[in-house]
Amino acid sequence: MANVATTAGVKSGSMTREEKKVIFASSLGTVFEWYDFYLYGSLATFIGAAFFSQYPETTRNIFALLAFAAGFLVRPFGALVFGRLGDLVGRKYTFLVTILIMGLSTFLVGVLPGAASIGIAAPIILLLLRMLQGLALGGEYGGAATYVAEHAPHGRRGYFTSWIQTTATLGLFLSLLVILGVQMLLGRDTFAAWGWRIPFLVSVALLGVSVWIRLKMNESPAFQKMKEEGKGSKAPLTEAFGHWRNAKVALLALFGAVVGQAVVWYSGQFYALFFLQNILKVDAQSANIMVAVSLLIGTGFFVFFGWLSDRIGRKPIIMAGLLLAMLTYFPLFKAMTWAGNPALAQAQDTVRATVTAAPGDCKFQFNPTGTAKFTTSCDIATSYLTRNSVPYDVVAGPAGQPATVKIGDATIASYDAIAAGADAKAKDAGFQKQVNIALQSSGYPLARAATKVPDAKLDAFIAANPELKLDAAALRAGNKTVVPGADLVSQKLLTAQEATGVTEMAVYTVANSGAFSMVADPARVNWVTIIAILTVLVIYVTMVYGPIAALLVELFPTRIRYTGMSLPYHIGNGWFGGLLPATAFAMSAAKGDIYYGLWYPIVFAGLTLVIGLLFLPETKDRDIHAE
Repeated sequence: MANVATTAGVKSGSMTREEKKVIFASSLGTVFEWYDFYLYGSLATFIGAAFFSQYPETTRNIFALLAFAAGFLVRPFGALVFGRLGDLVGRKYTFLVTILIMGLSTFLVGVLPGAASIGIAAPIILLLLRMLQGLALGGEYGGAATYVAEHAPHGRRGYFTSWIQTTATLGLFLSLLVILGVQMLLGRDTFAAWGWRIPFLVSVALLGVSVWIRLKMNESPAFQKMKEEGKGSKAPLTEAFGHWRNAKVALLALFGAVVGQAVVWYSGQFYALFFLQNILKVDAQSANIMVAVSLLIGTGFFVFFGWLSDRIGRKPIIMAGLLLAMLTYFPLFKAMTWAGNPALAQAQDTVRATVTAAPGDCKFQFNPTGTAKFTTSCDIATSYLTRNSVPYDVVAGPAGQPATVKIGDATIASYDAIAAGADAKAKDAGFQKQVNIALQSSGYPLARAATKVPDAKLDAFIAANPELKLDAAALRAGNKTVVPGADLVSQKLLTAQEATGVTEMAVYTVANSGAFSMVADPARVNWVTIIAILTVLVIYVTMVYGPIAALLVELFPTRIRYTGMSLPYHIGNGWFGGLLPATAFAMSAAKGDIYYGLWYPIVFAGLTLVIGLLFLPETKDRDIHAE
């Protein structure tokens, strides 16, 4: 960093045609990169059905874990591989390679045969493609940010690079738009069968446009100047991280800027969507539309705060965004609950469950893929309450006794899944039913599906559900459907043995008698308020993310810039940010409070705020060409 000077002597003026092309090409390519990357998360259910469902649960869970984690975990390694390449051979050709790898690996998912066709090779190939995608993304951002910044006039780097900062949001928006459009065009059933592949296939057209544009671009002037003067690094990795002078800058970039930016970004976009869908039970399509609208409204602020950072500095805007997020996350997410599911918010204010469990029976439920199994009686109870957004307290109970759940006047015994053995499934159904009845009686917005009951099982069904107070004679005298024997089996109303000799049988549809589900009443969802809250969260994202590309570029000298800035960026966003939703949910489960997980982004934003205020230099006036 000794060679980094503070000066105002580099070119200034209005944006040239070439500079506009540089920004457009870099931003457009990165939009496509993020579009491809987000498809995995948005279409995870369909991908799992195509590639993992043919195998035993243990094998399926291992592959699901690896496929989820690989894309995030390999990003820092992609930063090292492509960062080194970018500092050795140039910015242009390196991030041309990254987009080719990214785009082709994503397109291949759309044509990859499922497990039913090629067996275990399908999930293995999918995992490899996912890793390639993560590696490419690890090299793409650093290349795009470095390339644009090195083309930007002095005093306008924040504005120029802020266009790249819009790409992650635009990529998410584009992926949601394509998915929703294909779903509406084909219908849900056709989309689930094969239509989910179309968004992956579409990416090849986007890839072609991006590659064509990038081939027409020139190498960055800073890199060309460095090469002409023979000042390039022969060992960028060693120089960037093996020398304390530069390594401490990377650590400062990570903990004084990127970690806080990452948790605010993932909270404002990913966790907000997770919270709407999984905690408040707003239907997925509505939640996606709300997030898409808020992104459309808020995305322009990336450019605004990038422009503003050229005038007042990068540091004040990033630190202000962190502080605002820390101070307002709790009230904003609580307001979102009242707007998204007021019945749930009311129930949470008036009813709190109590879980009584033996010491050591409750574990920390970190479950990034949703595939982990929690088998103790306490974990089963708390996991179920958390999934249904029920606040609870855990109190100590006698050793050796299964946990119990008290809701209002009802006390329900949980069970240990391992001890239950073959009876675990039946015990789980009984436990969930009793908990749901107690919750529904206490005012929680639980809906109960209708059940189709064949005549041969009607009396047993009535006896098993006394809370419904059904009358067998009244049901038999009412509406019914006569179903052929073969259809009774295909609809799983009778087993093949039970249907032996049966030509047809009456089937009764019993309303409000089947599976329970927590719901948000669509008529009571306040769209305007939710979109307003989401937009505020997106604006926080734009404050911390808009100026950060320029900041990172300016922290490192030209000879190791691509390498130096890429690694802290992808450790912060790939690890601290990428694991935020799973960690926040686990924290909420451990505490019995749907808002407790917000401490994860608040604490890390606070850490970055303190380190950044004390040690992070202001970089906006540095001359990145004079190194």
